[in-house]
Amino acid sequence: MSMLEDPAQPDLESCRGTMSTEEDAKWLQWVTHQFETIAEKDREINLQQFKTALNVKESFFAERFFTLFDSDGSGTITLQELLEALTLLIHGNPMDKLKFLFQVYDVDGSGSIDADELRTVLRSCMRESAISLPDEKLDQLTLALFESADKDCNGAITFDELRDELQRFPGVMENLTISAAHWLTPPAAPRRPRALTWAYWHNHRSHLLCLAAFAGLHLLLFALAASEHRARGASVMVAKGCGQCLNLDGSFIAVLMLRRCLTWLRATWLAQVLPLDQNIQFHQFVGYVVIVLSLVHTVAHIVNFALQAQAEASPFQFWELLLTTRPGIGWIHGLASPTGVALLLLLLLMFACSSSCIRRSGHFEVFYWTHLSYLPMWILLILHGPNFWKWLLVPGTLFFLEKIIGLAVSRMAALCIVEVNLLPSKVTHLLIKRPPLFHYRPGDYLYLNIPTIARYEWHPFTISSAPEQKDTIWLHIRSEGQWTNRLYESFKTSCPMDCDPKPLSRSLKMKRSQRSPCLSSHGWQVLGTQRRGPYGQCYIDGPYGTPTRRIFASEHAVLIGAGIGITPFASILQSIMYRHQKRKNICPSCQHSWMDSAQDEDMKLHKVDFMWINRDQRSFEWFVSLLTKLEMDQAEISQEGPFLELHMYMTSALGKNDMKAIGLQMALDLLAKKEKKDSITGLQTRTQPGRPDWNKVFQKVAAEKKGKVQVFFCGSPALAKVLKGHCEQFGFKFFQENF
Repeated sequence: MSMLEDPAQPDLESCRGTMSTEEDAKWLQWVTHQFETIAEKDREINLQQFKTALNVKESFFAERFFTLFDSDGSGTITLQELLEALTLLIHGNPMDKLKFLFQVYDVDGSGSIDADELRTVLRSCMRESAISLPDEKLDQLTLALFESADKDCNGAITFDELRDELQRFPGVMENLTISAAHWLTPPAAPRRPRALTWAYWHNHRSHLLCLAAFAGLHLLLFALAASEHRARGASVMVAKGCGQCLNLDGSFIAVLMLRRCLTWLRATWLAQVLPLDQNIQFHQFVGYVVIVLSLVHTVAHIVNFALQAQAEASPFQFWELLLTTRPGIGWIHGLASPTGVALLLLLLLMFACSSSCIRRSGHFEVFYWTHLSYLPMWILLILHGPNFWKWLLVPGTLFFLEKIIGLAVSRMAALCIVEVNLLPSKVTHLLIKRPPLFHYRPGDYLYLNIPTIARYEWHPFTISSAPEQKDTIWLHIRSEGQWTNRLYESFKTSCPMDCDPKPLSRSLKMKRSQRSPCLSSHGWQVLGTQRRGPYGQCYIDGPYGTPTRRIFASEHAVLIGAGIGITPFASILQSIMYRHQKRKNICPSCQHSWMDSAQDEDMKLHKVDFMWINRDQRSFEWFVSLLTKLEMDQAEISQEGPFLELHMYMTSALGKNDMKAIGLQMALDLLAKKEKKDSITGLQTRTQPGRPDWNKVFQKVAAEKKGKVQVFFCGSPALAKVLKGHCEQFGFKFFQENF
């Protein structure tokens, strides 16, 4: 039974005011059942079992809650005591909950909360939310909250003062609770499959039309090939029908990987008609279709060979028909049968090594090298089927032309890695000398080869520098697989963290460089080991386009990045602000400034909302200085309302409605208001705890009425599915970056 708690997911307490009598009875029955699964034979829960059940990280809260739940002071909690406490927290009025919270904070039971007690509570709140701040900052947070609540300045917070302080935060008192562990939440009812709504059709019409055309073409090819061989029996008809469909799929699967052609098509009107952004998904889909058709094709031939071998007039045995060239089956020296067996084995190997468990578990090289078997597969297909070469001629020519051009361009001259920065969360920041004719757009990606890491491997990475930056190309690479880990470790070994003989001088130099006007346009801060090169050579292939190219044609763009999914937006945000600043005009006489929207025909943006979702605090560090620079740039632009609005979320942090976090979140709000910056990131934008409430987020976006809304996302597929559903609900266009 899982005890993991998701602080951002809605639980039963959020529905406390809407539970019917029947639902309440079911919940009590569920809690009773769960209690019995963890209680001992004496039907009581001790402190350790209580900690495990509630998934409380910090023993302070576990002990305080346990003491308050244990109404008779016996050292254990009975089912009746548990139900009474939970009923208060779920169905109780705000005043009852506030009294419980006050008792938690009043550690010594004196009837008031002094500054030291509050500091102890806030420290425990930080641990519960996985927030790490220095003691000096903890003291500042404690004083901010204490001075705000202690209205009479007598050195203690009374119950009435705590109540008045909480009332300054709307909705908190009404929803105050302890975030329930999964064992207290009944299983959710299964979701009904989503109907084909108009919003779904609007967002996926090009995708659905292409699937319909793909299916229709397969039915047509199958029917024509089967009818041509109807005199030879059902098994031959099925085999020939599948074979004709495989002629199409074996060549079309290459079309979907013509990256240069697809990048060019993204700049044409066809990008509005064809689902070019889903080329990887279509490639995977066609791969599954090839597997199914190949298996059916093989089984049909096996049935046919078995029938032939059983015939009295057949001079060949079954195994000869299946594995040898003696029967003369095929258009080249009877090679159809043995090449068919070899093709099926290669196909199954490629399919097995393409699974997500291989690619995502640090064995990308297995996927990479087995996928190169497309070359022998095409050769075998040409030998196997008499018509395949006709289907492959045009797409195969384009495919090999792309490969030749890519190799020629990438190997024309080795590029120098001029600087390496090892950043928090095992992120490697590479600065590569930009080739003279390397033109790209914000959000584009390239393929990188570093011979000292792996001579023959090329890996795709998003370009994180803006196109306006002429000297270098920036890449931010998260260490998640074998190749990326080797990259990080190679630079870490060549320059250990303590190798700098003059760390203070380097630190002073870094601070001055960040204030330097010539470097401030970059907006990046080095929070880790910095090395200036050259540090070896590399080769790049690209650039290639992504869905994010559409951002500048949007009116209201919502950019959502999860974790390392932020990298495509690093380049985009810098370029957006650069172009936006170019719109600004200043009158030389009166110094009046105004924005001219006609200076950049490609940029139609009226508003940009940028949302970054991270699991922990350290994940913000490597990117936060660019965001600081963007906030400073925007502050200089005089206009109505912010053009760029930042939204930061930390999912490990508990929300304001949780008793284990309310004190900390109130203190963070107060200190942020006083210092004009967030204590977690240092930005002016306050970091929000937990996951976003997407309904509220998109309602706010829709209410702003800044124009047609388009949502761009880079992150996990699970979150992409959630966002896509909300976009359909609100009628927003959704684009996903594959990484």
